[in-house]
Amino acid sequence: MNQGVVIALDQGSSASRALAIDYRGRVVARAQHAVKTSYPKPGWVEHNALELARTQERALDQVLDQLPRSVEVLGLGIASQRATVVFWDRKTGKPAAPAPSWQDGRAAAIVSPLADRQKEVHERTGLYLTPYYGAPKIKWFLDNEPAVRRLAEEGRLLAAPVASFLVWRLTRGEVFAADPSLAQRTLLFSLKTLDWDPVLLSLFGVPRAALPNIFSSTGDWGFVCRGGRKIPILACLGDQQAATIGLGGMAAGSSVANYGTGAFFLHNTGEVQHRVPGLLTSVGWKLQDGPATFLQEGTVHAAGASFEWLRENLGLLKRKRTDIDRICRASKHRVFALPAIGGLGAPRWDYLTQTAFFGMNTQTRAADLVRGVAEGVAFLVADIVTALRGSGLQPGTVRASGGLARLGYLMQFQADLLGVDIERCGEAEVTALGVASLAAQCAGAPWAAHLRRARTARVFRPTLPREEAQSLLADWGSFVKAQAALSREIRPR
Repeated sequence: MNQGVVIALDQGSSASRALAIDYRGRVVARAQHAVKTSYPKPGWVEHNALELARTQERALDQVLDQLPRSVEVLGLGIASQRATVVFWDRKTGKPAAPAPSWQDGRAAAIVSPLADRQKEVHERTGLYLTPYYGAPKIKWFLDNEPAVRRLAEEGRLLAAPVASFLVWRLTRGEVFAADPSLAQRTLLFSLKTLDWDPVLLSLFGVPRAALPNIFSSTGDWGFVCRGGRKIPILACLGDQQAATIGLGGMAAGSSVANYGTGAFFLHNTGEVQHRVPGLLTSVGWKLQDGPATFLQEGTVHAAGASFEWLRENLGLLKRKRTDIDRICRASKHRVFALPAIGGLGAPRWDYLTQTAFFGMNTQTRAADLVRGVAEGVAFLVADIVTALRGSGLQPGTVRASGGLARLGYLMQFQADLLGVDIERCGEAEVTALGVASLAAQCAGAPWAAHLRRARTARVFRPTLPREEAQSLLADWGSFVKAQAALSREIRPR
């Protein structure tokens, strides 16, 4: 049976991927290319924008080459990293500077003098004023990169999320757009109007002409002409939003957790915009002419990144990530670990508190430190859920995915802390499936909804008595509070 396929492009921090997905949700063709991340100075994290685009285009071409000509490509969907910014020349298409990653903190000096505007920025955007979003990055490059400033002065600068750069190239400059989920990550987007905010454009000195048009997450995004095919682009949104859809999180009240380089907890609030102190009010998606769906989102900056740090800097993990689960189970003594690499995300948004271990003694072994980091990630996710519950939102069963979700120890401890079931998804491609389902839906494929019914591989049910879990959470809170105070009293030299 040939019901056509949809192609999902998944552009992330470590790789550019393309997958052709059929009506059964089966990946029938795929290609992937690694992308490099550069760290030229402390706090600076950047990509080569052309490499991001060319690796993604190469992956797309290879997938098209794998598909028989008899297979119809119904459409294309794009999911990308969200707060990474690309600067390029609207006339030549050439990038004007490296693309600062969502992890890049060089704009901290831009943000510090604006501390008194934090409440206003949060009210307008649903986000917090940090250097990790687009606006401070754009201002930093306008102030410090002559090529970017010159293009702005000449009216030739384009500055936008990675997906906008990809669409612009794939449509040969015909479409310059961002959907609300990506536009919001610039910190220049109003949740009230779902459009660019004039007050914030003025605050950061960003010219409106440099920013993309706002399109719905699904609809007519132009055409790609490659490999002898003319393919409509039908969906575009942020990667965490796509993963939420792929995990079956489109219904109000559903909750998902994605454990990757960072960890993300997202709770669907439907058409209602909640404001939970310490959490993000994120646009989930806006389907064509329909209303926007909103999410309460919390982020843990360093989940998988903390284990890479253990491996590369401390030499505690000498083998593959799959060994982490075994090592955690070998631990005999609990050590509290605060994985604050890159700062603490939701609900604290604290970039001064340092990474720390507490509770070591003569019996402490390397396995205890590894277990401490795994539990630290779970504690930080639990802090996000505690904030949700404090505002009257009650997440139920959580659908989980991502590389770290394969760690049974972590998932069980997470279920114990939250007191709810964790359903680990058996699909490895939830981000691709999520954006592919939107593209298929926009194309009118009757099987679109099937792509967002990720199967459950295993359910982790709470086994720890609730009183004991609450005691652990209280001890964790005291540990973080003390470390935050100490980090402000004693600064590294």
